[in-house]
Amino acid sequence: MKTAFITGACVNTGVAIVKKFAGEGYNVVFTGRNPETVHAKEQEYQKTFPIVEITGYSIDSLLNERTVNEKAVEEMFFSLDQKGVFIETLVLNAADQGLDIAFFKNPLTDFMRVINTNITWNYCLCDHAAKRMKENGGGNIIFINSNTAYRAIPNRIAYSASKGGQLGMMRAMALDLGKYNIRVNAVLPGMIKTDRWKKNPAFYANVPSRFTPLGDVAAGEDIARCSMVFCSPCKEYNGCGACCGWRKYDSVISVNPKQTNLNRPLLPHRSKESFAPTFL
Repeated sequence: MKTAFITGACVNTGVAIVKKFAGEGYNVVFTGRNPETVHAKEQEYQKTFPIVEITGYSIDSLLNERTVNEKAVEEMFFSLDQKGVFIETLVLNAADQGLDIAFFKNPLTDFMRVINTNITWNYCLCDHAAKRMKENGGGNIIFINSNTAYRAIPNRIAYSASKGGQLGMMRAMALDLGKYNIRVNAVLPGMIKTDRWKKNPAFYANVPSRFTPLGDVAAGEDIARCSMVFCSPCKEYNGCGACCGWRKYDSVISVNPKQTNLNRPLLPHRSKESFAPTFL
């Protein structure tokens, strides 16, 4: 039975991704920051999906703004090795949202925290996972990126920069790891319904009509389905970015899944289905 590793899987989109993979018969390893929350979600997932194995790890991405918690990553993968668990699919969902980081306001360490969480820590996870994938004949790495890698929004400079850098890292990984049968792709969501909608209903009440033609935006389940697409055995899915943010009217973009030309301009495609990707 295959095993998927999903970061940031105690709330919102991460929960939907765990449920999608577990529902498809994958064993699941997931992470969160708070030990009590991770334990509670582990019990909840195990009760919901009794026929698969689900294991949670509590881990902080950084020791401080400047330093990735590499030792914790090493210990976590060593623990999985001792249990005989091979991570076939790595889904990098956890992120620092970098809210309200603006010029003339924040110290440099705030910017560094976002960059190190969203780029450096994810590289560290990929490095450890890819070593094991290489030894086992291949695997999948999926970044939950953001369309802010291309579309800047106010007071989110650190987040936009980190997602742009992360997308470049994804393309480079696809080239470097493809020869080991390791495919690396990214999902680029737009706005997603999360617990923020409940916390600030007055603001979000008018958001869909302002940002989407059909008056609705993506839910976590949409992102989870998109992630599952990249677990397809189709080897052309490498170095791709699938951008979904308009529910039931999603944009799908590709940097050309052929490894020989990963830097080709993005070509858009729109589908009326909830998610029916066509990579051009």
